[in-house]
Amino acid sequence: MDATTTTPTSRLIDTRGLEDLYDALVEEGYRVIGPTVQDDAIVLRELSSAQELPFGWGVRLQPAGYRLRRRDDTAAFGHSAGPQSWKRFLHPPRERLWSATRTADGFELSGDRADDEPPRYAFLGVRPCDLRAIAIQDRVLLGDAFTDAGYRRRRDSAFLIAVNCGTAGGTCFCVSMGTGPEASSGHDVALTELIADGTHRFLAEVGSAAGAEILAGLGHRRASAEDEAAAEVVIARTKASMGRQMDAEGVKQLLQRNLEHGRWDDVAERCLTCGNCTMVCPTCFCTTVEDVTGLDAGSTERTRKWDSCFTMDFSYIHGGSVRASGKSRYRQWITHKLASWHDQFGSSGCVGCGRCITWCPVGIDITEEVRAIRESEEH
Repeated sequence: MDATTTTPTSRLIDTRGLEDLYDALVEEGYRVIGPTVQDDAIVLRELSSAQELPFGWGVRLQPAGYRLRRRDDTAAFGHSAGPQSWKRFLHPPRERLWSATRTADGFELSGDRADDEPPRYAFLGVRPCDLRAIAIQDRVLLGDAFTDAGYRRRRDSAFLIAVNCGTAGGTCFCVSMGTGPEASSGHDVALTELIADGTHRFLAEVGSAAGAEILAGLGHRRASAEDEAAAEVVIARTKASMGRQMDAEGVKQLLQRNLEHGRWDDVAERCLTCGNCTMVCPTCFCTTVEDVTGLDAGSTERTRKWDSCFTMDFSYIHGGSVRASGKSRYRQWITHKLASWHDQFGSSGCVGCGRCITWCPVGIDITEEVRAIRESEEH
């Protein structure tokens, strides 16, 4: 988690240098997690080599639509956000909290994992929007007096290699949220992929002392002004080709003024309340606990697992669910993400990755819902 701001130092590495980077991370004891093609999607999992990166693959994103496509080049990071985010490694979908076993004198409790050795993750290919999402989860899970001990252990040992986006997806709107497509902080190393004139290189920028140490051992040359200018062109091109836009100015107040807007009824007619949007969102953090007792009543275990504000049980209190309708559950999600999150955590809960649009089975578009409510006020 040592990604403190330093004076940027740009170096140039090639695809062989990318393999050397992977090897250096493994030698340091990291488990390298990165994107790779699996089951007709680009997913995040532990890599056995840099060759498993999705060279030459891109994706087509649209509301309720995701398809792999072949690119006309060999870009390793020429794709947009997939169905998974890095949250699943730092804040896993299921985690055992404790277990208890019956003894002659009562119960023996185990499961306090404060002293367990956490996995040392190196995340290779973190998009700027996901960097911001990790920072938001840091604020939620580490920022107050009550911290998530498991998250802290995993986060403290993580090494983050960001990749500035060279391709905007059809559902991306990171520029609107100020979260991309260029990594500005929170990383140990930032890469910009440069493919031109038969060459395939990466501009590598140092983001921390740990990042500088890793890069120092790689074969590279210092980047020239032309190399840095080429990287700026890549980022500018991506900014200009966003698939979506959202006017985020005053959106908190806009939504809070319109809690009874007719648009919520329109959404309710389409929304399946499946919770896909919350499951793929890189900042959602809601969980519940599940207790399982052995058939002989001699042991029990408590597990924490992801939950969603779209489930009926999530807002259940004595007498029933507070949010019994699909309308109230969708309204809760979008107003929390874009409005009351500011009150709780000092920022928006949305990073503009577009996953909620892509993976909604009926294609509900959060940017379109905000636009419709805003336009109704203006007319």
